[in-house]
Amino acid sequence: MGLADLHIHSIYSYDGTASVPAVLRRAKEQGLDVIAITDHDEIAGSLKAMELASTYGVEVIPGIEITTADGDLLAFNITEKVPAGLPVQETILRVGALGGFCIAPHPMAGGMGMKSLSAMSIIKALKNPHVAKILIGIEAHNGTSIDRISNQSARLLAKQLPIAKVGNSDAHILSAIGLGATEFQGSTAADLIDALQNRATKVRRQKEWTAFRILGMWAVNYVGSAFTRLGWVS
Repeated sequence: MGLADLHIHSIYSYDGTASVPAVLRRAKEQGLDVIAITDHDEIAGSLKAMELASTYGVEVIPGIEITTADGDLLAFNITEKVPAGLPVQETILRVGALGGFCIAPHPMAGGMGMKSLSAMSIIKALKNPHVAKILIGIEAHNGTSIDRISNQSARLLAKQLPIAKVGNSDAHILSAIGLGATEFQGSTAADLIDALQNRATKVRRQKEWTAFRILGMWAVNYVGSAFTRLGWVS
């Protein structure tokens, strides 16, 4: 059984705190087979992770978290940025034109400036057959969401949709990597993508952190990672 975390942030995100090598080391320590670094509207960290992946024994799928006009969207298997601010369906189609696929992250979640897709926007997108070929998953569990109600709502929504259910950490600090993860048959990125396309994934959840712990640890790590974000240490 393989294990993946497809929603991790690095210092290439404005709110990330960990270097790419540190993310890869932590992912290996947590027993993850496949990861994706999905920084906000930035793909440089993900591309760097692909270059370093073999050194750490973790497979990397290139990814990015795109800010659409309707909410955040995870895009994978692309190696160039898609413009932010476009309608979600147009964004999805652009990702597809680049050979990628999408997952809806933290649906319906709010708080701390989080921009999430609504249930209606996801349902409406899936009614478009061209979009539905590309939007193949929904984050049924977000390991660091401070909005626990949205996690419950996401699980209920996911049960009604004909797409894969995934768990991710949405980690912005190293210790959160793997708090949410996705199980799949096999151990490679190709196996994972096949499982996503065939809706054969399973969500793995760990004990949820309190909002105080999530925000407090992020604040401490953000201050502590100042030199890393400035590029002075790796």
